Amino acid sequence: MPFLSLPVVFPTRRMTALLALLMLSSASPAAPYAYITNQGDHSVSVIDLANDRVTATIPVARSPAGVVAVGRVGKVFVTAPDSNAVSVIDMRTQRVIDTLPAGQGAVGIDASADGRRVYVADWFGRHLLGFDTATHQETLRVPLGRAPAGVAVAADGATVYVAERDDNLVALVDVASASVRARVPVGEHPFALLLDGPRQRLYALNVYSDDLTAIDVRDVAAPRVIGRVKVGKAPYGAALAQGGRRLYVTNQRDDTVSVVDPDTLTLVQTLTGFGYPEGVASSGDHVLVVNWMDENVSVLDAATGQLLRRVNTGSNPRGFGAFVGAPVAP
Repeated sequence: MPFLSLPVVFPTRRMTALLALLMLSSASPAAPYAYITNQGDHSVSVIDLANDRVTATIPVARSPAGVVAVGRVGKVFVTAPDSNAVSVIDMRTQRVIDTLPAGQGAVGIDASADGRRVYVADWFGRHLLGFDTATHQETLRVPLGRAPAGVAVAADGATVYVAERDDNLVALVDVASASVRARVPVGEHPFALLLDGPRQRLYALNVYSDDLTAIDVRDVAAPRVIGRVKVGKAPYGAALAQGGRRLYVTNQRDDTVSVVDPDTLTLVQTLTGFGYPEGVASSGDHVLVVNWMDENVSVLDAATGQLLRRVNTGSNPRGFGAFVGAPVAP
């Protein structure tokens, strides 16, 4: 029954409460935000993806690079290798609420699916660091190889994958034992990692060999390479879009984005018109590409790769990681 047809004898206080309840229940969920790390001016640009507009600029620790938006706890964690720190942003207030010491050069970062832990690659300290997202206390420290960079966390949270860039390896870290369970040789200088949960694969982007390595991780004790795909020069970031049917890869040094069919592991499209593209993420029907040189984000149609619009950011944006998210209602 429509609210306005309720009997006029209905008490005013109850009417007000009921109206508020109906408005709350009928409201559509808030669109997510994109949190873009700006290395050049030590800030994070917050883009409201409902209208592709920057709604806040948040000062963070010096030269931010990596980022993960953890909606389950309503926080964004931002690595700052020049500051040996991780800045913590409250999604609801869009303010920094804490700064965590993080080794000797925090770069890559990812969160567990339940939102309880974040894991950070310490580039110069050669460690994987784990933090509790509620208390912000360090919970894990695992020695790694040279120049650990990208991080990806398995769906069950038991394994953390880390790109050991200068060793041309991907390490599989067992969280329970705080040790490396296995290592997989990939291409030259792997930097970013992306986990493909439905296919039980891990993609490693190899900066020097200009390709992508696909790893079967169904058996974490015996991971194996199942293919390599040539992409553009210096692949930096990757994101699955269209329900996992298209894999977008940014190529820094030729200003392009490669589109890969993950089922066949073949290159199907090369998009041009970017300015040193780095971070990339999908949101609904769109793909967001962060342009370091052009200081903006390209918003693409996920199905076709067509440019829809550009959104200006701060200086030298990177967006290395899962930068799209929204707080889960308490």
